[in-house]
Amino acid sequence: MADNKRDDVRVPIAAPLHGEVKVFQPMTILDVSHGGARVETPFSLQVDSLHEFRLSLGDRSIVVKGRIAHCQIGELKEGVILYRAGVEFIENPAHAQAAIDDFVEALKTAQRAPVVVDGQIAEDGV
Repeated sequence: MADNKRDDVRVPIAAPLHGEVKVFQPMTILDVSHGGARVETPFSLQVDSLHEFRLSLGDRSIVVKGRIAHCQIGELKEGVILYRAGVEFIENPAHAQAAIDDFVEALKTAQRAPVVVDGQIAEDGV
């Protein structure tokens, strides 16, 4: 068969086998720490379930494993229920943890930077 593009022949299965598919869905990261994050999704996440999360941390993108610590309805926005979930990062490779740590420290530094406001110092008695 010249039209067959498969390298291997598929073998029919008498009884159906069941599996799962992993699909990345959009989410909003509300806050992040060295050990986890709070996320917002248009769907509920089951407590204690394990998931992989793709995180865009500035110019770096990583995939981390996380356990859902809690999940509840957050708010209703434009007719869509949004859920807020706490994610505990688990079993992540050193390079992924280093990227998270660097990102969190950069956020902390940026938030500590003083705000400069234009103004003048008044002289005594004025």
